[in-house]
Amino acid sequence: MEDHHGIEQKNFQETESFLNISLTDISEDDILTVDISKGDISADDKGGAEMDENIALTETTYYILLALYNPAHGYGIMRQVEEMSNGRVHLAAGTLYGALNTLCEKEWIIQLPYEEGSRKKEYQLTDYGLEILMKEIERLKELVQNGEMVLGGIRE
Repeated sequence: MEDHHGIEQKNFQETESFLNISLTDISEDDILTVDISKGDISADDKGGAEMDENIALTETTYYILLALYNPAHGYGIMRQVEEMSNGRVHLAAGTLYGALNTLCEKEWIIQLPYEEGSRKKEYQLTDYGLEILMKEIERLKELVQNGEMVLGGIRE
């Protein structure tokens, strides 16, 4: 079947059965959004969701975690995030340091020991944070795969 642009559309029922879900099967409880920049985090023993829950990281959180795969200090994180996002994500200092504190509380990152008198605090991703990051990468791959499947590779 083609739409008014002459683009072949896939049958929605066929696509829905391929994904093996029904839109009526999705509830608000199936979706958890973690937005550390706004303090919008549910609490548990690590201040976040269990690994078997669906976690959708904000772009800012994703880039902060990615930047901390190797140890970095605040300014280095800001520069790296801006560079990786091609300038799309710009972190203000207050937002970044609030996010870093929250991520430390959640045990997704740790603050590394620093020399007394030094103003540079370095942070690094923990193993738990790496698990969260890897799950997010898999979630993002699935989003792209489903988008390409439904749209059939249509390019503007």
